[in-house]
Parts: sequence; C-alpha cells; structure tokens
Amino acid sequence: MDVFTDVIATMRVGRAKFTRSRWSGPWGHRFGPYPGAGFHVVLRGSCWLIPPAGAPVRLDAGDVVFLPHGALHGLSDRPDRTAAELPPARETDHTGDDPDADTHLVCGAYRLDRGQAHPFLRTLPEVLHLRARPGRHPALRAAVDLLGADVAESRPGAGAALPALLDLLLVYLLRAWLEEESERSPGTGWCAAFSDPVVATALRHVHREPAHPWTVSELAGRVGMSKTAFARRFTALVGQSPMAYLTWWRLSTGARLLRDGDETLAAVARQVGYTSEFAFATAFKREFGVPPGRFRRRSAHLDDDGARGLVVQAPTV
Repeated sequence: MDVFTDVIATMRVGRAKFTRSRWSGPWGHRFGPYPGAGFHVVLRGSCWLIPPAGAPVRLDAGDVVFLPHGALHGLSDRPDRTAAELPPARETDHTGDDPDADTHLVCGAYRLDRGQAHPFLRTLPEVLHLRARPGRHPALRAAVDLLGADVAESRPGAGAALPALLDLLLVYLLRAWLEEESERSPGTGWCAAFSDPVVATALRHVHREPAHPWTVSELAGRVGMSKTAFARRFTALVGQSPMAYLTWWRLSTGARLLRDGDETLAAVARQVGYTSEFAFATAFKREFGVPPGRFRRRSAHLDDDGARGLVVQAPTV
C-alpha cells in the first residue's frame, strides 16, 4: 500500500452519501457546516458556487468541487447572493426528475474522522475547484462520466458501482489537485513530499512498518543521508519532525485497527510499536482526547448510515 492510499484511508468513515439534483428557473441552497467533506459534480448546465469567502465561482458541466473541511457554502443559479441568504438544505431523498432541466448535479459528502485526518488533508484549502478543461485530468473526467451515467438511469449493479465510483472520484480529484498544486508551487509542502525521493522513501518505511523501532538515524541511513540533513529535509516538507510523524502514524493506525477490528488493546499496541498497553493508551488519549476503549465503543455506532445529515436536498427559491 502506498502512502497516498494510506492518506485516503485515514479519513473515510463509512460510505459516501449523495443525491442527484435537477434544477430549472430560480433556485439556490445552502450546505454545511458539517463534520465531513462535501462534493459537487456538475453533470449538465452550469451554476454558481457561493464559497465561504471570496467571490462566487462559476461551475460548468464536468466541473468538480471538493470542500474538505465541510465549510458553509451555497449553490445557486446566479452569483448575486451570499450563502447565508440561501435557504438551508433539507434532509430528504427527493430530487427533481425533469430530464430537460437546465442544471444536473450530483451533490454529496464523505464522512470524515477529523481526529485521524492525515496532515496532508489538513493543509487543503476550504474549496478545491477542478475545471473540466480538455486534456486535463482524464482519469477524473472518466470518473465523472461514469458517475453521471450510473446516476442518470437505474442500472443493474448500481448499488455496488456507485460507492466504488464515489471512492474513485475522491482519489482522482485529490490526485488532480496535487498535480495542479505541484505546478503552482513546485518543491514545497506535501506535493513535494509525495514525490521527493528521500522523504517519500522514509514515509513508505514508516507506513509499512509502524511497529519497527525507528530512529532518525536509521531512517536517515535508509535514504543515504546524514541524520541532520534528513531531519531538516523531512520537517521542511512534511511540517513535522520524523519522530513526531512516526508517533502520529502509529496512533492513527491504532485507531483504525480499533475501529475496524476486534483485537485486544494489547494486540493493537504491539502492532503499532508500543511495548505496553498502558503506554499505548496514554499516548492515544493524549492524541485523540479519549481512551482507546471509549474510542472503540463510539466507533461501533458509526456504520454506513453514519453520514446521515451530510447529504441533503434543498428547496427551490
């Protein structure tokens, strides 16, 4: 498993939820704030995104918008309103069914576990807008086309296909944003960390073997650098020292093991490099604010319906 796959794995809890919307005439609705990441895909027509700050953004067919922090925002047929002026979205499965409507959208949300979100995800801006430009991000364009085809009509196997397509959408839009960001700001931040041969190699070692008793000296030796030069380079790109990142990754991995499995606390502690259950529990509570046992019990209540309330359908105005 590569590091970017691990990044995605740290943030998802349950399935993404979505709804289809078809709009004509005057319309507008408000989303968020919510404990998840919102997304909008324009399948046909155009509309305006009313962001949490700044000027409205025109969205055209094929455009994808991702709001990784669940910020308050709106969608509307025109740009001269604020999100606060739009009516709040309603929790309902009703969608417009007029195939001749001007604007067709897929709107939804991924439930996120904020405590476990990878540091890369925390650095994302409030709004990621990826335009449908010819020749750019063909994989994302293909995912949008497939999603649109399955949403437009009820097809055999849609119950299995749609969750998979939403997962692909998340992967491809984050990849596309990384590509664009690396062009805008080459050699800086997580965009550089994922491609830097030294830092990326060190990250792979940490991710593959969290239980290994890593030291800065050993990691530096694995990538052929001095301890001081490696630590400086890693910290500059990742934003944390190697040992701070290692600790976070161990605890995040432990949290996922607690959430998704039924192994004992002692077994989980060993798998992520802690020699005792007590040491793991102490570090876990310091990082996530709750003891491991309580975290596991709380996580048991989050199933595939855990994102209820994040995906909504709004009234026309």
